Amino acid sequence: MTRSSALTTPMLPRPAVADGYEIDADYVVYRLEEAGATLLALPGTGWTTQLRTSSLEIVRTALEAYGWGEARIRPPVPSAEKITRMDEAMGWIPLIPLDRYVLRRVVGARSLVHPVTDRHLFPWRRLGKALGADHKAIQRWHAQGIGMIVAALNAPG
Repeated sequence: MTRSSALTTPMLPRPAVADGYEIDADYVVYRLEEAGATLLALPGTGWTTQLRTSSLEIVRTALEAYGWGEARIRPPVPSAEKITRMDEAMGWIPLIPLDRYVLRRVVGARSLVHPVTDRHLFPWRRLGKALGADHKAIQRWHAQGIGMIVAALNAPG
């Protein structure tokens, strides 16, 4: 299943081994990307550093005061069901062994998808540059990490 077809059809959570279903790599990637988009769509709440440093801008230009500035597109606040699915899918990343922490970082970084544009925040080449590796190696590591998650989810018990 491709990502675009997965977005058009509603995706119901499938049990790992019960009812004869086995989780595959495409499903895990889809759920992790859905979880990353949900995570990035959550509103940032709480006190900002601006309030703590007392650097609030009091004087605004006339255009900003009347709302004529550029509007920033915000994704809708995710539903409780999506947040629950996000928690479940992000809980799969620790299934990768702790000694393979680079695989954890790659899988976690690739799961972050912008909720409005549906683009990855960390493309393969940017991850390769950040980790000092070739982008093809990053793709292999991602596949290895996803494979470890699939094997752990499909393991009996």
